[in-house]
This record gives sequence, C-alpha cells and structure tokens, in this order.
Amino acid sequence: MPAQYDEIMNGASNGATNVMLQNGSTDHIVKVNNPYLQGQEDDFLYHFGISKNEAGGLKECFGDVKFVCTGGSPSRLKMYAELFHNDSGLPLSENLSRSDRFCMYKTGPILWINHGMGVPSMSIMLVETIKLLHYADAKDVCFVRIGTSGGIGVAPGTVIVSNGAINGLLEQKHIQFIKGNIVKRDAILDKTLCNDLYETASQLGIPVDRGLTLCADDFYEGQMRLDGAFCEYSSDDKFDFLRKLHSIGVRNFEMESTGFASMTHRAGVRGAIICVALLNRLNGDQVSIDKSCYHEYEMRPFRIISAYLRSLLTENING
Repeated sequence: MPAQYDEIMNGASNGATNVMLQNGSTDHIVKVNNPYLQGQEDDFLYHFGISKNEAGGLKECFGDVKFVCTGGSPSRLKMYAELFHNDSGLPLSENLSRSDRFCMYKTGPILWINHGMGVPSMSIMLVETIKLLHYADAKDVCFVRIGTSGGIGVAPGTVIVSNGAINGLLEQKHIQFIKGNIVKRDAILDKTLCNDLYETASQLGIPVDRGLTLCADDFYEGQMRLDGAFCEYSSDDKFDFLRKLHSIGVRNFEMESTGFASMTHRAGVRGAIICVALLNRLNGDQVSIDKSCYHEYEMRPFRIISAYLRSLLTENING
C-alpha cells in the first residue's frame, strides 16, 4: 500500500479519520455472491492495481468506508475529493489506485472513484469496488453516482434525483448477455437515500426534480439524437419518443443508471443517482453552454452530496 494509507488511517491529519458516518443502515455487509472467490488465496483487483492480501490489510485501509461517490471523469472526481477535503476538514489521500483506468481518493470514510462512460466501464469499477469493500469488511455502505445528463422536459441546470432507472425497452431492469442468453436483473435504488438528497437540494435552493432515468447504450441513436454519424429515424420519431418518455415520468438520459442500480442492489448496498441536466432534449441535441455555465452546472450535484455528507458528519459529532 502507498505510505499515505497508514497516515490516513492513523488519523495523522488532526485525527479526522476517526469520524464515522451513520447513514441509516444497520450493520449490513457489502455482499458478493461467487463461491469461487472462497477458494482463492488472493484476488488481484486489476483495474485498481490492488491485491486482497496487501501488506497492512485492506480492512485497515478501507474498513471504515461508508460512502462511495462516483462519476465518469477522473479529473472531476479528483476535484470533488479536493473540494470535499476543503469543505469538511477531513484528510485527503493521494490517488490510491495504481492503475490508470480509474482514480480513487479517500476523505475519511468517503471514497471518490471515477467510473468512465457507460455501463461496461462502470461495471468493472463497481465489481472491483464491491469486492474491495467486502474484503475490507466495510459495513453499511452507500453508493452515490453524481454526474451529468440530458434532460427531458426540464430546464438546463436542473438536478435530477433518480427515483428509478429504465432500459431502452422502458423496463426497470438491467440487461446482460450471459452464456448466450438474455438475463434481466431488477434495477432498484434506495428511496430513503434518494429522498434525503432531494430534500438537501431543495434546502440549498438548487433547481431539482425527481423522475425516472433512461439508461441508453450509447450517446447518439440510443438517445434519439439527430446529430450522430448515423440516423435512420425522423425528427417526428424523436420528438414522439421524447414526449412519450416525459409522459411516463422520465426526466433524463444517461448511460449508467440500470447497471448502477442493479449492481448496488445485488451487493446489498444503498444506491442513489443525482445528475444535472446540461440541456433540455426537447429543445435540441447539442450541449452548447459556455465553460463557466458548464462548471456551475457540474458543481450542483457535488454541492448536494457535500452538504448531505457534512450534515451526517455534524450529526455524528453532536450525537
């Protein structure tokens, strides 16, 4: 392990890592369901470059984790970790990932990890993070995806707190192909955590809405864009579909939600998704906001999760 692991876990920075978050769960382990793992003496988490049998032990390094905050971009997640370090006073680790595939930063009991774009990349991160926390004997962990999205019938800058995730067939299922078969798994988010984040956004005065999130398999055709390299449907087809989505409660598009909801549910951890809408897809396809506006928008989900986590820290200290 990097030398700073010991520094973090020993509370070298003002003892702040002794803080534990009470997040509403009660002694729930991070579950894996793979009997073949039991017979392995070691398990190398390739995309993090971390081994189950690391010197110093994963439990010492990660056993206190209560929240995993994740989003697509490594630079954005690094920025969020640094900002939360400043906001909370908790010590900030170095990048704990030894691979260039993902970054991983730790502020007390909170991990900040990027997941790349789309379910395939995100699923790799989730599988290895779930195993990491399982080996570390972490309990009562929540996962929150914070990111950007395309809004449907909402103003740009609105943060959507997902109350469900649907696939391209409009089912609340995550679809996998295993052994040549289609496997569908329930995509379930935690209602209490989602409500808490919605209330936090409202208290902060951030424009916020609740709704279903459609998880597309790609950025262009799967989201009915008219500006891709290929388009075999009409403008009328696009707007008919978007209006249908809005009528059934869908408020945004992205490319990770069903996989995220399914995998966190299978692992027995609470999951929530908060994504800002960069545009209203009923008004166009291109993200054309200026840089300062984009930065303001992408900060809104962070402001919500930062305020929520700091409120839990305050409750813990005062309680």
